[in-house]
Amino acid sequence: MDAQMKDLLKNFPPISLSEMQGVKLMNRVDTKYLVARVQLPAILKRLESDYFVQTSEEGVPYSHYQTLYYDTPQQTMYHVHHAGKLHRQKLRARIYCDTQDVFCEVKTKNNKKRTKKKRIPIPMECYGNMLEDPDIRDFVSQKLEYDVCQLVPQLENNFDRITLVNRDKTERLTIDSHLCFYNRYTGESAEIPHLVIIELKQDGNYPSFFKQVLADMRIHPHRISKYCLGTMLTNSSVKRNRFKKKMRRIAKLAQLKEA
Repeated sequence: MDAQMKDLLKNFPPISLSEMQGVKLMNRVDTKYLVARVQLPAILKRLESDYFVQTSEEGVPYSHYQTLYYDTPQQTMYHVHHAGKLHRQKLRARIYCDTQDVFCEVKTKNNKKRTKKKRIPIPMECYGNMLEDPDIRDFVSQKLEYDVCQLVPQLENNFDRITLVNRDKTERLTIDSHLCFYNRYTGESAEIPHLVIIELKQDGNYPSFFKQVLADMRIHPHRISKYCLGTMLTNSSVKRNRFKKKMRRIAKLAQLKEA
């Protein structure tokens, strides 16, 4: 993270990981935004009086994540998303690199656009082969509507995350940057250094100061999945017709330069 970003985050009051326990929002409504990295300082400046920034025990206001997504060999979960089906699922192993915590996570989005996340801690050594562990397989079998025997590691990503919480602790913002992808099926890699994905997580679709800030800046929601985005960037054979508008938007944002 560059010096400018670190200086901006110093203006936010901190909130610790333990204080964040009541703001997990495991059953929530998500609203995603795509912004150019050059736009992020102006957004943070508007939010500093109304949001906390999550910090580590050492006071670091950002985290690094590593994620491995599982899918069928035919990328069924990707194609369900591409087809526009509202009910869809994802399976991933995620390393929270700063704490070295590792989780198996199942995300389910229902037809009412609510996201539910179920997860269990797993050993670090299970990150790349978690479905070989009987207990993890049992958990996944109970939560996921796919045959566990058909699932394989597909896409890996790495990114930096800033997490903000509003003063009332009713919503959480995750700001992901420096996104890098590696496709275990094709062996291809990609990165998007100029793109930032911001996700607003709420119990419901309530008024939000953050939403107002982005509306003032004429930045509108754009639904995007990091799994789908990374798959398109690293696998030229997958369908992408329904995502072409999003990819054009991403290409346009990547062209914005520092003032």
